[in-house]
Amino acid sequence: MIAHDNEPRLMKGNEALAEAALRAGLQAYFGYPITPQSEVLEYLAAEGAGRGCIVLQAESELAAINMIFGASGAGARVMTSSSSPGISLMQEGLSYMASAQLPCLVVNVNRGGPGLGTIQPAQGDYFQATKGGGHGDYHLIVLAPSTVQEMADMVFEGFRLAESYRNPAMILADGALGQMMEKVILPKQGSLPIVPRPWATTGKPPTRERNIITSLFIQPEKMEQVNLILQEKYRRLQGEAQFEVLETDDAEILLVAYGLSARICQKAIELARVKGIKTGLLRPKTLYPFPSTALAERAETVEAILTVEMNAGQMVEDVKLAVNGRRPVQFFGRMGGMIPSPEEVLNQIEALAQGVALEAERS
Repeated sequence: MIAHDNEPRLMKGNEALAEAALRAGLQAYFGYPITPQSEVLEYLAAEGAGRGCIVLQAESELAAINMIFGASGAGARVMTSSSSPGISLMQEGLSYMASAQLPCLVVNVNRGGPGLGTIQPAQGDYFQATKGGGHGDYHLIVLAPSTVQEMADMVFEGFRLAESYRNPAMILADGALGQMMEKVILPKQGSLPIVPRPWATTGKPPTRERNIITSLFIQPEKMEQVNLILQEKYRRLQGEAQFEVLETDDAEILLVAYGLSARICQKAIELARVKGIKTGLLRPKTLYPFPSTALAERAETVEAILTVEMNAGQMVEDVKLAVNGRRPVQFFGRMGGMIPSPEEVLNQIEALAQGVALEAERS
């Protein structure tokens, strides 16, 4: 459990995240400004030096992720942040770090795309975050906050998971969460201990062999062994899947959404229940590992499932895999920085409820 302060503060999401990183013992941050996450760099630049954190604006996102590689390899607790196009530039470095089994925390405050797109919030980076993004067989650990409070708390959880499993972790937020202000009770300074790093390149004492950190394994037999080690780690990671449910005990229609979309769905559920439509929500808090077992269990007790996202339909694929044909799965989304309204989601719920009723009459 994370220890927290007693008094709440009113903070912007990006700034709450940055403050939480310092309180988590962040030792080095390397990044590059891009809207809508630039406040992370700005806050750390103002606060970091006096609190034991190296903060450097790199010449590009390519440079930043390779600085993260080096600092993590030396045993530091490290973080970078960016938004969608900048995260794309980091993919090669993230693949290297996954192969070398180096922990770090990456924050993506998602904006609309593809391309340079817009600075408005979106969820179009789900595939990139959860399916690897770069080359090779690897995964990032992916956390999805839906409040400013979780923007802060998931910093601690991201570092814990990254360092426990020696794997890059990502907080996948969006522009609205980064920019909105809410009350937040910050985690206490120093409540996340630095775990031992016997693998770090901190100089070779005479009592052990050299530590060599690399992602290059020329012999295919060795590369396969590295991959097998990674796949076993990803299997163990499945036990870390986290989720939240709302009004699911009697639900006939289940919404599945994360981040800002989940907040919109909460209001849509209120509106649906006023109209007598028993609707609930399953909100994944980890997108990788995805809470497939929890979703499969709830698929047995509902009539239909609606996935709501701010993209063209990405998480819906994981929802369908988890449900495995037990129930029909529908999708509703807005793209390019457009945010769905609760009323739009309600319209989809009503159409789905009508379809369920017609199917019941036929049978």
